[in-house]
Amino acid sequence: MKTWQDVASLYQIYPRSFLDMNGDGIGDLNGITERLDYLSWLGIDSIWISPFFVSPLTDFGYDIANYRAIDPTFGKMHDFQALLKKAHDLDIKVMIDLVPCHTSDQHPWFQESRSSRDNPKRDYYVWRDGKDNSEPNNWRSLSGGSSWEFDELTGQFYLHSFLKTQPDLNWDNPAVRTEIKNIVRFWFDMGVDGMRVDAIWGISKDPDFKDDSPNPDFYGSPNDYGAFVHDHCKMGPHFQEYLRELASVCDEYDDKQMVFEFYPDDKLGDIYHQYSQILTVHPKASAFFMEYRDNEWHAKNIEKKIENYLQSANSTTPFFCIGNHDQPRVASRLDKERARALSFLNLLTPGISVMYYGDEIGMTNGELTADDIRDNFSPANSVVDSRDLERTPMQWNDSQFAGFSSAKPWLPINDNHTKINVDSEKTANDSLLNMHRRLLKLRQILPILKNGSLSIVQNTGNGLILGLKRELTGQRAYIFINFADAEQSFFIPENAEIITSTHSVNLITVENLQMTIPGYCGVLLIVQ
Repeated sequence: MKTWQDVASLYQIYPRSFLDMNGDGIGDLNGITERLDYLSWLGIDSIWISPFFVSPLTDFGYDIANYRAIDPTFGKMHDFQALLKKAHDLDIKVMIDLVPCHTSDQHPWFQESRSSRDNPKRDYYVWRDGKDNSEPNNWRSLSGGSSWEFDELTGQFYLHSFLKTQPDLNWDNPAVRTEIKNIVRFWFDMGVDGMRVDAIWGISKDPDFKDDSPNPDFYGSPNDYGAFVHDHCKMGPHFQEYLRELASVCDEYDDKQMVFEFYPDDKLGDIYHQYSQILTVHPKASAFFMEYRDNEWHAKNIEKKIENYLQSANSTTPFFCIGNHDQPRVASRLDKERARALSFLNLLTPGISVMYYGDEIGMTNGELTADDIRDNFSPANSVVDSRDLERTPMQWNDSQFAGFSSAKPWLPINDNHTKINVDSEKTANDSLLNMHRRLLKLRQILPILKNGSLSIVQNTGNGLILGLKRELTGQRAYIFINFADAEQSFFIPENAEIITSTHSVNLITVENLQMTIPGYCGVLLIVQ
């Protein structure tokens, strides 16, 4: 089996929405197993499966009630073990989600913790007395409102950085740290290859629980999350220490990987210094590059972001990511052509290229009504900001339920599935799906694309062109992306062969080291 050093891609699967095998309208583990052959065909080296553990599903699995058991919605433990075996038979590594900073309020730990002030599990969570007949401090929940919930039984507040059904674990308690590390060992011992670690910024907090500072640049409600600079509620004094301790579990095994979910906060200083804090924690841990989520469409600024992230990573494996289950789909954020160009770029950057299920065919946000919404996390809980929009079922074919299920799906299928689907795109050479497949296969056979250094091509003579140079043991490759909607000409540093592009090569011309490419075109060249 390949090692993480050989892995060039990571494909995120949201299990509720990938494939339903038992006809209840909800995706399941057997559905993932059924489609592993498709992922192998596509050229995927590893998959990341969002939570499938026992949960009341108030946050669709990120509120865990049992870290060591499968929720019946998704199957049984033997179903996961069968998935793991088939993936490994196909040389595909399996990464699962670890949610270390909070549990469900239905978890036995919390049930014990809230039962009395002197319960041995009391200190597994963060409990505080109120202050001046109010909450202990002004910390706000990402889901809206205060981060504190009063518990009538014991007369104290507990901390929840997300929903009130997701109480924060107390990582300052060594017993909690041991519990979470043992959960990692449980899954690693079973054969799981890696952990995507959720929402790490809350792993350490100000031990004095001081108020967060007011945000002078915010003009909305004074009670909103954005009304504060979050300088005390997260990334506290033990932030790196606790991450390092968690990642050190990987050292007990031959070939395990962690990758942290982390969104730097520009109110807390330079974002690439923050990335560096995470990326240098442990040699077997990394953090997703998530700066594409800003939807900035500017060649030179994107070049700089890529360069800064790689400098922060140093020798750590980078994970370049376009989207996930919490971000609007890239085709909806940027439109079809720009999303294609950005996907082309993302598949040609160093390290591990990450993609979200359905992005390889150009799936767009769902078209949902208020009655369709299932996710209650977002403060407005509306058809505008619901995360359900990017979680609609995978579009396998043009049938009534897109080949996802034989029953009505848990979220509506997008009407555009009659055109945007796997079966249709498999047969079209110029489809987005086949572009992904070409690039993923190239990543597997050309080490320069995964392991080569990256530098900026400075002298293209055209500020609308992003240019990257890749080098490895004397071999050179170039990637150019046209950020304009119209044809652009620019200079290339040397003669090189066009290997692949987003558009037909018949639309690309080269004469005397001047290349002309269509609008929103990407091209890969290699010096032979």
